[in-house]
Amino acid sequence: MQPVRVLTGITTSGTPHLGNYVGAIRPTVRASRLAEVESFYFLADYHALIKTGDPARVQRSTLEIAATWLACGLDPEKVTFYRQSDIPEIPELCWLLTCITGKGLLNRAHAYKASVDKNTAAGTEPDDGVTAGLFMYPVLMAADILMFNAHQVPVGRDQVQHIEMARDIASSFNHLYGEHFTLPDAAIEAHVATLPGLDGRKMSKSYDNTIPLFVPREQLRKLIMGIVTDSRLPGEPKATEGSALFQLYQAFATETETAELARAYAEGIAWGEAKERLFERLDREIAPMRAVYDELMKDPGRIESVLKLGAAKARATATPFTARLRHAVGLRPLDQAVETRRAKSQKAAGPVFKQYREADGRFHFKLTDARGTLLLQSRGFEAPRDAAQAMARIQQEGMAAVAALAACLEPVADTATLEAALAALAANAG
Repeated sequence: MQPVRVLTGITTSGTPHLGNYVGAIRPTVRASRLAEVESFYFLADYHALIKTGDPARVQRSTLEIAATWLACGLDPEKVTFYRQSDIPEIPELCWLLTCITGKGLLNRAHAYKASVDKNTAAGTEPDDGVTAGLFMYPVLMAADILMFNAHQVPVGRDQVQHIEMARDIASSFNHLYGEHFTLPDAAIEAHVATLPGLDGRKMSKSYDNTIPLFVPREQLRKLIMGIVTDSRLPGEPKATEGSALFQLYQAFATETETAELARAYAEGIAWGEAKERLFERLDREIAPMRAVYDELMKDPGRIESVLKLGAAKARATATPFTARLRHAVGLRPLDQAVETRRAKSQKAAGPVFKQYREADGRFHFKLTDARGTLLLQSRGFEAPRDAAQAMARIQQEGMAAVAALAACLEPVADTATLEAALAALAANAG
């Protein structure tokens, strides 16, 4: 049985904190030990250039994140562990994908739309401060995923759209040049912990409320003692729900330990004692990894060697696959025979229907042209069969069905463009 190929990256623009550890690093290290999984882990330093213009910060963060993953138990012998910028085939693939990706698809990316909305609200130009890097982020992410034909990509719910876009881009490329890419799936952990920060809000660099994962022991104690609590005195019962202290403790403790602290809350434990318990429990898990991390940070050359070996391992896959893709798009030696027509199994490029399921559980479909530009978008259907029947009717009846199903559809293209696309779709089907 072929193993499931899983790919995960961390952007090298900051210092790992407890939230990163619990939500991403710890579960991915555990997953990397499963026999049925083939894991690819990378340091997304190209992505970091979108977020920061500080070269020293990018380099330092790359070192910190690599050391963190290794200190937390990632075994580079069992996984493919590499730095994104060590794989020149990735930006080359990004360009190949850029050339078949519709601008309309990228216009709908959440990060880009948020920037435009913010500018609009401020009364400035829609694209003020928006770089091409931010706009093209989804294509680079697609290249990361598709280069290694990952089956699953663990992401938070805010990143699901990027996986859907990677699927769309892969489908467009496959439609034009033949079946080269696996369509990836987003792997969403239903119970991934989201840790509160020092102020009770979600732990995030944006809020400046993080607890760095590998700060020295005494600094860790100082940070934990500064966590915001309410004014209930020792002896007064305290609620576990909404308590940042309790949520942090629960993310590290066993069920028995968590139940014991819950009883202590009900009995009125003093906040200072609760913080001390949290500190000791965290430090018990972190201290052994911190010792390894500190040693690694003293020896950057050791980490560099690990990453170079990982890059060689990754390129053993990426280099021949890129050669295949170059040939597919026509970037070939001139002394090779020129192909004058497509393989019989490959249909001429044209519009294509795609059906998918949204996070709300409803089923949708859309019609795009060969470059991925959206032409027609459905509203949600309760059952996949209903969506499939609507698609089939549109394919068979064309614009007449679009008119009849108007309440279920949101045409994006003008009537003439849509009519021509449906005619081409019918011709290809024939």
